[in-house]
Amino acid sequence: MTLHLEPDAPAAGGNGWHAMPVDDVAQALGVDVTRGLPAAQVVDRQARYGPNALRSAPPAPWWRLLLAQFTDGLILVLLGAAVLSLAIGEIEEAAFIAVLLVFNGLLGFWQERQAQQSLAAIQALVVPQARVRRDGAVQQIPADELVPGDVVLLEAGDTVPADGRLAGAFRLAVAEAALTGEAVPVDKGTAPVAQDTVLGDRTDMAFTHTAVTAGRAEEIVTATGMDTEIGKLAALMSEVEPEPTPLQRQTAQLGHRLALIAGVAVLVLLLIGLVQGTPWHELVVGSIALAVAAIPEALPATVTVTLAVGMSRLAKRRAVVKRLHAVETLGSTSVICSDKTGTLTLNQMTARTLLHGGEELTIEGQGYTGEGRITTAEFDRPVPDLRQVAAVMVLCNDAVIRDGACIGDPTEGALVVLGGKAGVDVHRTRQRFPRVGEVPFDSATKYMATFHEDRSGEHQGLILVCVKGAVESVLDRVDRVVDRNGARTVLDDAGREAVRAAADRLAAQGQRVLAAAGGWITAAGADLERNPEGAATGLALLALVGIVDPPRTEARDAIAAAHRSGIGIKMITGDHPTTARAIAGALGITGEVVRGSDLETMDDRELAARVREIGVFARVAPEHKLRIVRALQSHDLVVSMTGDGVNDAPALEQADIGVAMGVTGTEVTKEAADMILLDDNFATIVSAVREGRTIYENIVKFVRFQLSTNLSAILTVLSATLLGMAAPFTTIQILWVNLICDGPPALALGVDRPRPQAMAEPPRPKRTQILPAPRLRVLLWLAAIMGACTLGVIGLAEQAYDTATAATMGWTTFVLAQLFNVFNARAEHESAFQAGFFTNRYLWLSVVAVAVGQLAIVKVEWLQHFFEASHLSGAQFLLCVAAGSLVLWLEELRKLVRRRRR
Repeated sequence: MTLHLEPDAPAAGGNGWHAMPVDDVAQALGVDVTRGLPAAQVVDRQARYGPNALRSAPPAPWWRLLLAQFTDGLILVLLGAAVLSLAIGEIEEAAFIAVLLVFNGLLGFWQERQAQQSLAAIQALVVPQARVRRDGAVQQIPADELVPGDVVLLEAGDTVPADGRLAGAFRLAVAEAALTGEAVPVDKGTAPVAQDTVLGDRTDMAFTHTAVTAGRAEEIVTATGMDTEIGKLAALMSEVEPEPTPLQRQTAQLGHRLALIAGVAVLVLLLIGLVQGTPWHELVVGSIALAVAAIPEALPATVTVTLAVGMSRLAKRRAVVKRLHAVETLGSTSVICSDKTGTLTLNQMTARTLLHGGEELTIEGQGYTGEGRITTAEFDRPVPDLRQVAAVMVLCNDAVIRDGACIGDPTEGALVVLGGKAGVDVHRTRQRFPRVGEVPFDSATKYMATFHEDRSGEHQGLILVCVKGAVESVLDRVDRVVDRNGARTVLDDAGREAVRAAADRLAAQGQRVLAAAGGWITAAGADLERNPEGAATGLALLALVGIVDPPRTEARDAIAAAHRSGIGIKMITGDHPTTARAIAGALGITGEVVRGSDLETMDDRELAARVREIGVFARVAPEHKLRIVRALQSHDLVVSMTGDGVNDAPALEQADIGVAMGVTGTEVTKEAADMILLDDNFATIVSAVREGRTIYENIVKFVRFQLSTNLSAILTVLSATLLGMAAPFTTIQILWVNLICDGPPALALGVDRPRPQAMAEPPRPKRTQILPAPRLRVLLWLAAIMGACTLGVIGLAEQAYDTATAATMGWTTFVLAQLFNVFNARAEHESAFQAGFFTNRYLWLSVVAVAVGQLAIVKVEWLQHFFEASHLSGAQFLLCVAAGSLVLWLEELRKLVRRRRR
């Protein structure tokens, strides 16, 4: 079916929609706002307009990734060494350097391509959703499937998915800073504006990537993808390179500092050689070998790849990390501030108890299936007529239940299900009483009010008022109460206290308590446009509803694991303190319970002094979350904060790790977050922290292994020169060590499994350096052992064998020492032989492969010639094994002494 626009109507993506009445816009786009587009038209328009997505900068082409492997400063030094080797006639060395650089470049290219594909797969997991009306039904679809003419339903917390003309707006405010730079949200309506109205003043339009901060709206999509206003800006924007993470900066600095140390060492080597009268040719060869030995070629790239691979591993655990820095920060998380509903609980809201007319009714069933009935405490007592109560609950409600699933707020979904159990036809009731006004739910006022006319004509000239919300908020708006028979009586102070006591009793059982109220007002006397709050007063209290959301079993276990690892847990909820205390107790969360009103009486200093002892924050407003985060951060704690509502975004941005809910979270919250939980499960956060700790530890292992190798090479070469010995390694031999012997084991360290003790230790301090002084001292100790073993074997072998054999034995000892040292890198404080010694098969494969390769070099004649090595007997090779293993045994002894001194 072809889309036909009216001749005088602007084309989709045009600039005249804001000047047209809503009916004309709908007619021009061929859509009935009350039913939405039919499926056939959607397919046709998708083919015509394409996906509703901005064209992002394409990933770097393969040739640019490949070229980047050879343009790093450290790699250029090696290229210079190859050129210098060629200049002095060392053709074999130059060729080998070139071959290994190509091999290293191809390996780095493959790693980065894999990381690039992993990141693309992760981004595909987080697809913005949109609620639309199509074929007369509300559907939730990926936002990139929207087309011009679609009718989109918006509410507070949504990111506007496409440009559109507002067909309905109820107390709507939209933050348009992303487009116009205006910091204050703009009030929106449906009245058309002048044709020449500037973008920021088009109050009847909503634009892509702006955020709904309050109210509700219906939007007719007028432009999608690159035709939107933000799409036009995106087309003008230049590509921005991502900033390196703090860990990437640290490792890059380490690499360059080590290169500087190598440069100084080369100068020292040259000076010593000149003083000793060493031939110039030998000095150049020795200097090249030292420069090659000291440069950690793969350090920066491996850290980047490890972080990217870590993001992919986290995604498999249902935690999508949007920013690389979050991967390294996760491991140092010291406090997790979590929402209750859906995160610590199952988010399968079920109305369990109904208090109506002084009687407690039990509601059977679970979830959103609608199965179950309402019963009284007394077996022979009939259930009262609850249709009036249920009608108010389903009208003051935006949720839709379809195929046993809730589309919309889970709490509202529970009330829709309750309405069905009470005998109310939800669809017919909503058709009979269409909404003509509303006060959207606000976390500050904690209630929602809606206004409805009766299309049946039974209540001519009257408006039905429906209110639901927190008990105290609803009590402020009622003066009567409905009894079991539907009669209304005055609600005096004693009655109010009885209502509060009943609510407290249900809350103590872990139920979330909502109150419902209703009444009729005259249409002529109601000012629903300017003062809907004033119209929602003088009502009758209908019922209290107790809603349960069972705690997640895995959340209880995850909280226990977090406590064992020194991570504090704070539960933040809008629920009643009694309900919050009951849920916290069931989950194992300890500490004081503080209300949001209590926070209002504390200044920042008092809150900071008490915040570590508080376990539960109840009845809090979103702005309180920001204060809580800052109070915790004042103790230099690394704070992870979860959120799902639009007003949670500032707290998520303030937190060190902002965590958005992937299922119930608003698009605004997902934009502000560093990490998105695809399953809204608290246990996933703790799993992500564990994974973050492991990723950081693996990077530290790689750095410790790589730097100890480089330092040992520098010490060995310099010490040999100072002692008047010949250069212990040729350039080819040291390249074998750096790129082949060290490379595969180092990469294998990056995929090491989590240590059993990973979550049994306190979080690392916030500003921990990757190479603090104690760690550097250990690296120097290991480097000294490997250097001493290498030179010691050379010295002993020179007395028993010829000089060439001694040099080969020294080189072999150095190679094997690196292989033994990789096990030191795996365990910084514990024994290398702890549980998990054999768990990394990649590490063992690489170690065995390198050992076999070294054995082949000293046994196969043509390899001996190429690597300038001599033949070694089995006894000589075993002597090298024994000497190389000393680095492992001596380090084990040092760690044992250190552990016993504790």
